[in-house]
Amino acid sequence: MDTVVKHVLNTVAGIDSAPDGAYNIRLNGQSAGRASTKSIEITSKTDNPGIDIHVQPGTKNQVVHIPVVIDQSGINDLVYNDFFIGEDCDVLIIAGCGIHNEGQHLTQHDGVHTFYIGEGSKVKYVEKHYGEGGGSGENILNPVTVIHLAKDSTMEMESVQIEGVDSTNRVTKADLAEGASLVTKEIILTSGKQSATTDFHIELNGENSSCNVVSRSVAKGESKQIFKSVINGNNKCYGHSECDAIIMDNAMVKATPDVTANHVDASLIHEAAIGKIAGEQIIKLMTLGMSEEEAEKEIVAGFLQ
Repeated sequence: MDTVVKHVLNTVAGIDSAPDGAYNIRLNGQSAGRASTKSIEITSKTDNPGIDIHVQPGTKNQVVHIPVVIDQSGINDLVYNDFFIGEDCDVLIIAGCGIHNEGQHLTQHDGVHTFYIGEGSKVKYVEKHYGEGGGSGENILNPVTVIHLAKDSTMEMESVQIEGVDSTNRVTKADLAEGASLVTKEIILTSGKQSATTDFHIELNGENSSCNVVSRSVAKGESKQIFKSVINGNNKCYGHSECDAIIMDNAMVKATPDVTANHVDASLIHEAAIGKIAGEQIIKLMTLGMSEEEAEKEIVAGFLQ
């Protein structure tokens, strides 16, 4: 891998070479390296581009890396990755996609990730999206995540998009069985004329299932952001949706939380707050020696942590 690929790979997945454990590195639409372990097997699909990841029951404290890097302008990459997590597992999955576009052509990666999480298992899924390059071609990323949580299973999902993505449509769908729990946290920063749409749809089917959806975003320049969240409480359950956004310059942010209780013991909460940076915050930091621009950057960085 050359220097550019290593840099992008490190940005989205925290590695710059083949990691220990199970991994699949996808470069410009092709596998650039793969390894399985005794408890985690990664194989190529036979019907669609993409991979199947099988985690054996009882697998604990294991990490799977599945990053994607594109450094050729004009590529349109679509991949289907399915995760089959056995019962009583505890695994960390690090994904992420980075595009380095020096050309004039639109470059795009669409990833459809489907999780089948076994009873009593715990999965943490970390996904970072990033774009860079001096070309005029757009960088587009459209991730779809589908989650099936079995009884007493847990999934924690962290999704970050901080730079260089011109357009994204992020879709997350989940259904939860008895005692299952889903926690998602997304962080998005848009600038210029970029656009980002987030769409959550969660079915709380099982008794005592729960979800907590948290979105923090900053929209700068003339960028546009849309946040949609649908939570259906179909049993005794708890659901919470929260969208906090800072709007700057001539940007636009729209939040549409939607909660429906289909059971008398469904407890559902939604919150949405959109506003500009408070002048008092900027003034306070300026009294400490920062310029107005430096103060804004510091506030935005703290908000997106």
